[in-house]
Amino acid sequence: MLLDTASLYFRAYFGVPDSVKAPDGTPVNAVRGLLDFIARLVQDHRPDDLVACMDADWRPHWRVELIPSYKAHRVAQEAGPGAGPDEEEVPDTLSPQVPVIEAVLDAVGIARVGVAGYEADDVIGTLAGRAAGPVDIVTGDRDLYQLVDDARGVRVLYPLKGVGSLQVTDEDWLRSKYGVDGSGYADLALLRGDPSDGLPGVPGIGEKTAAKLLATYGDLAGIMAAVGDRTSKLTPAQRRRLDEARDYLAVAPKVVRVAGDVPLPDFDPALPAGPARPAELEELAERWGLGGSLDRLLSILRK
Repeated sequence: MLLDTASLYFRAYFGVPDSVKAPDGTPVNAVRGLLDFIARLVQDHRPDDLVACMDADWRPHWRVELIPSYKAHRVAQEAGPGAGPDEEEVPDTLSPQVPVIEAVLDAVGIARVGVAGYEADDVIGTLAGRAAGPVDIVTGDRDLYQLVDDARGVRVLYPLKGVGSLQVTDEDWLRSKYGVDGSGYADLALLRGDPSDGLPGVPGIGEKTAAKLLATYGDLAGIMAAVGDRTSKLTPAQRRRLDEARDYLAVAPKVVRVAGDVPLPDFDPALPAGPARPAELEELAERWGLGGSLDRLLSILRK
């Protein structure tokens, strides 16, 4: 089980009241909410391995170089050349909770993996590609639908309400919803664009048109071959719009598709049966008032 950790703690932050606070009055709603999410996921799915995948860089420079608008609307402050990741616009009371989340996961013994220059999506893509057995990816980000692969047992569990109600996304579901399978989802996404990620898409090519084009021509390469084939059945407007978008379409696949070759550190993905650092965890629990949320997780891990 691979967790898109930031996606989940954002959902926890907005789903759990900010009245949930530590003894010193610091909000810990994202911390406790995430612990509750993980406890429920482990209880319901009993994964052998569990990895909390992290955004070491939420807006990698190599993606921005290709498409400068990539996530640009979410930048709070640019870091400048060679100064590390840009600062993301995050609610004031969420940012201080992220280091607490990281410390608690480490003390519990849940593997936490982030790699400089890559997003959590890239870590997930690399781990899913290397997995020998079935993989459940837990995320509220539809971008990861591109990894769905029935033949390899890779599916996405998309939270509808918390993690107690999950949409199980497999290839049948993708075809019924979008008309594509997992491998076609990235092409669909880059053609239609995604304002939430700053991807412009091809003007005039929406989701339904993109799906029809992919059904007819197979993939992006097939569509672009049809642009140059005057006998193809593209409408004049489609041909013109796709031709005008060649520069964007030449770089968009590298931006939209998750990396599958992230240089991962050595780590143990096995689900822990008990805390890795009990004394440290006890201190964190007392300082941050983690109470029942942490107790529930530890109880479930011991079963």
